[in-house]
Amino acid sequence: MTLNLTADEVLTSTRSVRKRLDFEKPVPREVIMECLDLALQAPTGSNAQGWQFVFVEDEAKKKALADIYRANATPYLDLPKPERGDIRDQQMDAVMGSAKYLNENFEKAPVLMIPCLEGRPDGMDAGMQASYWGSLLPAVWSFMLALRSRGLGSAWTTLHLIGEGEKQAAELLGIPFDKVTQGGLFPIAYTKGTDFKKAQRLPAEQLAHWDSW
Repeated sequence: MTLNLTADEVLTSTRSVRKRLDFEKPVPREVIMECLDLALQAPTGSNAQGWQFVFVEDEAKKKALADIYRANATPYLDLPKPERGDIRDQQMDAVMGSAKYLNENFEKAPVLMIPCLEGRPDGMDAGMQASYWGSLLPAVWSFMLALRSRGLGSAWTTLHLIGEGEKQAAELLGIPFDKVTQGGLFPIAYTKGTDFKKAQRLPAEQLAHWDSW
């Protein structure tokens, strides 16, 4: 069932959902595949379509992935965060509290997802890195938008990729580490309520540059 939101409403209300993930409500595979089918309409460099998506429902594997994530996330989340002197400082306590909640409960999500892309960007220059990730990230964001339009939520996390974490996840799930790169780890669940609003952001006028920096 879709929420009948306009494109603008979907774009301005798709949040990184953590505390409002419903861990008790099952997520049917057909809903996930509907969202994936939409996501695969995203652009991809040279029409390569080198993406693959690994969905994890197995309880033991979800717990193992959560442990890999926690090994990196727990020390990171305990680090002091820099002050920036704007609205981001006011939001930091809520953001960190939400992130710590997900860290403690990651494996409770009905489904976890790891998006992957063929190849390894190790050692690429900035231009090639941009081209490489530009063939995966639009599809992942489209997937999150499709989830939102159906009353589900997710959060884009990358901390499991630090150090040996990516290789450990690859071994757990049979992902060919030398041929495929992981782009994140996403909890997927229905949300507790669907009344998500615009986030507080820095004004566009502060971020736009015309003709020069």
